[in-house]
Amino acid sequence: MTDGFDFAGLTLDRVRLMAILNVTPDSFSDGGQHFDPAQAIDDGLRFVSEGADIVDVGGESTRPGSRPTEAEEELRRVLPVVEGLAKQGTLVSTDTRRAAVARVCLDAGARIVNDISAGRDDPETLPLVARSGVALVLMHRRGHSEDKYDGPAYADVVEDVRRFLLERAAVAEAAGVDRARIALDPGIGFGKSVEENVALIARTARLVETGYPILVGSSRKGFIGKLTGIAEPRRRDPASVWLAVEAARRGAAIVRVHDVAATRQALAVSDAMR
Repeated sequence: MTDGFDFAGLTLDRVRLMAILNVTPDSFSDGGQHFDPAQAIDDGLRFVSEGADIVDVGGESTRPGSRPTEAEEELRRVLPVVEGLAKQGTLVSTDTRRAAVARVCLDAGARIVNDISAGRDDPETLPLVARSGVALVLMHRRGHSEDKYDGPAYADVVEDVRRFLLERAAVAEAAGVDRARIALDPGIGFGKSVEENVALIARTARLVETGYPILVGSSRKGFIGKLTGIAEPRRRDPASVWLAVEAARRGAAIVRVHDVAATRQALAVSDAMR
């Protein structure tokens, strides 16, 4: 694990679980499932009872073909959920690429900003995180929000992603973000082929060499469907759990998952086997 990092109060002496809570009508695997705020809060609390360390609340779909959500609508979706979970003592992450949304969510009790644009879509995000003293996740994604799934050609996907993440971490630190509060996410499923996604997970240890905590989120992603022939995202949980364990075995500090209970069990057995 990564020593010396205080990720929103979490020590990273063991693999931490980030539960996915999409408060959207159109997310690729659970769109509409948590759209009612009261139901979303109940689901978030259930995730915590099942072993989640963080609940990641998102109000904008990032599935292929999705259109950007207006900030006002994104905030309307997520704010009551963030506020309700934070009041219950849950460690909440706001999954947003907009500083305006992040600011309100931080005021409501969120303590992590999970930015799929790595601070590129909104120049106010990194200064906001620096002022607030909260934790930050920087994710690799080619291009910007409109072309996030355009297939890039990588000379070496692991080295290219590693280089990008180190560059964005340096930008964040220059903006005043505390190094000890930054985690890096290779962006599994964002503009990468099946082989590239597999390579990133298989070589997680190379990303760990950056010295930052690595967050891996492969749960229910489309490349799993291509590998297994399973079209329905919700039926991809067994493979998703296996990939989370493999990422953890290779040094990931945080895994972002849908099925919290199964992943926690699998990680416990994996730890015992080691």
